[in-house]
Amino acid sequence: MTEQKPPTIFRDVRPMGGAPVDLVVVDGVVADRASTGDADVVDCGGRVALPTLVDAHIHPDKTSWGEPWYSRRPARGIADLGEQDAEFFRACPSPVADRAERLMGHAVTRGTRAMRAHADVAPAYGLDGLHGVREASRRLAHALDVRIVAFPQHGVRRAPGTDALLEEALRTGAADLVGGIDPEGFDDDLYGQLDLVFGLADRYRVGVDIHLHDSGSVGSRTMWAIIERTRALDMGGRVTVSHAFGVTLAAEDFEAVAAGLGEAGIALTTVAPDPSRVLPVARLREHGVRVGVGSDGVRDSWSPFGDADMLHRAHLLARALRARLDDQLADAFLTAAHDGASLVGLPRADFAPGAPADFLLVDGECLPQVVVDLPQRHAVVRAGRVVAREGRLL
Repeated sequence: MTEQKPPTIFRDVRPMGGAPVDLVVVDGVVADRASTGDADVVDCGGRVALPTLVDAHIHPDKTSWGEPWYSRRPARGIADLGEQDAEFFRACPSPVADRAERLMGHAVTRGTRAMRAHADVAPAYGLDGLHGVREASRRLAHALDVRIVAFPQHGVRRAPGTDALLEEALRTGAADLVGGIDPEGFDDDLYGQLDLVFGLADRYRVGVDIHLHDSGSVGSRTMWAIIERTRALDMGGRVTVSHAFGVTLAAEDFEAVAAGLGEAGIALTTVAPDPSRVLPVARLREHGVRVGVGSDGVRDSWSPFGDADMLHRAHLLARALRARLDDQLADAFLTAAHDGASLVGLPRADFAPGAPADFLLVDGECLPQVVVDLPQRHAVVRAGRVVAREGRLL
């Protein structure tokens, strides 16, 4: 018989900023019964407990996190940036697994419970980046849930041999999902790329996550092609479009596209880049469209910015959506927490009995104030176990 672990009591804690309670955790989930005398006790000092967050879109294979500063050159689009990624990959002395682990571990200390990690698959790398992110995820398995996307950053038609690498990644189990990128605007092969990606997803029973930066008629045409394939293959709930810059309130066919996405069960992700390109989360939700939030690249060839702090990203989402009211500020956080969890297939960490005991502890008054002020994370809890304290991974 397996010895049952004693319950843990998180004493004097304020879930969602409410009244202080003693939160009981048994076998990694919130319990609805009183503790026994042999419980472990963690004194929370009246701090606010909030669900840990999900980074629904991040590129840990590209990061220079923890490396000496390097200066970026001008770039003239995705192809140039992809080539600079490859140059950094060849020149950086630290392997992907170490760089990715640093970044992903840092994300945990800021309150991330899970992430969807895109790793470049191209002849320039083979599957090395993918394997590096997989190794980093193994090292952090006690604290972080990771879903890995085989991502053709250099295109498929533009980088011959990528199709075979994508299939190898899925056949060997190195990737959990298959990706795509601007099939028409960048790869100049709308139907060819989509047929390949959806064909692989159907054959290996995995999800799809396609980067779509294209807007206007190209973005709309691509979105409808994705909707059609999702319906035809009955892949509702397993397809995501990242960025989706064309799906804004200014788009002429917003209502039709949003309805199509909701009916097909396609999710979207945003990195909240600015008010003009952030996804209109509330309006999309009205159509049944799930929206996750992500960091995108963190200190890579594309940008010197980024911190893999999803509370900060929720703050940026609120600002991009011009949130002012308390419920709007809170919704930005809950989009990154609960909607993100749904997108990657995890249950909500909402403090209800039976919910995962995954939460962060901060000093604060209420959720809206926390979103605005971004307090230091005092502790991060995964499955009832403290995995980070005061910014340090345990």
